Amino acid sequence: MNTVELQNKTARMIAHRGVSGLETENTCAAFVAAGNRSYWGIETDVHVTADGGFAVIHDDRTGRVSPIDMNVEQSTMEELAKVRLYDAHAIPRKTTRSDLTIPALQDYISICRYYRKKAVLELKNPMTEENLRKIAAVIGEHGYLDDTVFISFCFENLLILRRLLPEQSMQFLTGEWSKQRVDELAQLHMDLDIHMGALNRERVAYAHEMGVAVNCWTCDDEKTARALMEMGVDYITSNILE
Repeated sequence: MNTVELQNKTARMIAHRGVSGLETENTCAAFVAAGNRSYWGIETDVHVTADGGFAVIHDDRTGRVSPIDMNVEQSTMEELAKVRLYDAHAIPRKTTRSDLTIPALQDYISICRYYRKKAVLELKNPMTEENLRKIAAVIGEHGYLDDTVFISFCFENLLILRRLLPEQSMQFLTGEWSKQRVDELAQLHMDLDIHMGALNRERVAYAHEMGVAVNCWTCDDEKTARALMEMGVDYITSNILE
């Protein structure tokens, strides 16, 4: 099994949770797989842990990707680092692999930096200004803020970051189209990251008219990706297409 490389792309491709169609999502293995391919960016998710660390995992709990079920934000980084994750394509299923663990934010940024991929970082759950400052500081220590795009379903996270980082690239995550929201994003110099099913040619054109770039998630079908590119989307987030 391998990724499907799209020819004559007119959109930038983003690896969803790394190449999660090949490797266990949000692991260093998935990020390296993306780094070795033609992706423009690598997307992942970050939570704040009980001890103020930054753990890279999608869910609020570890149970979907591991035999151990822990609350991520009520656990320490040391506790989470001991969790072994399932090999997504192992036979038999639900077999862990010793190299598959929950990364820290700095692991993800280091891989993006090494492979020169944009870091597309989803801020999971509402975060305090202090923690958002610290996340920015971790990335800044690697000299990678200019190559990072912050995304979040929590609009308040982005508003806080906009005050802290006036020129930072950001995208608001949503499942639904809202003209009013697009107008607001334009005023704040933010872009849109929206479920692909909410888009049509007219909506993409309106966003562009307002100066808002459009990212869409999560497309794994080549024919659908072609249709999205014909609509004019700027980015496509995918588990397997590149």
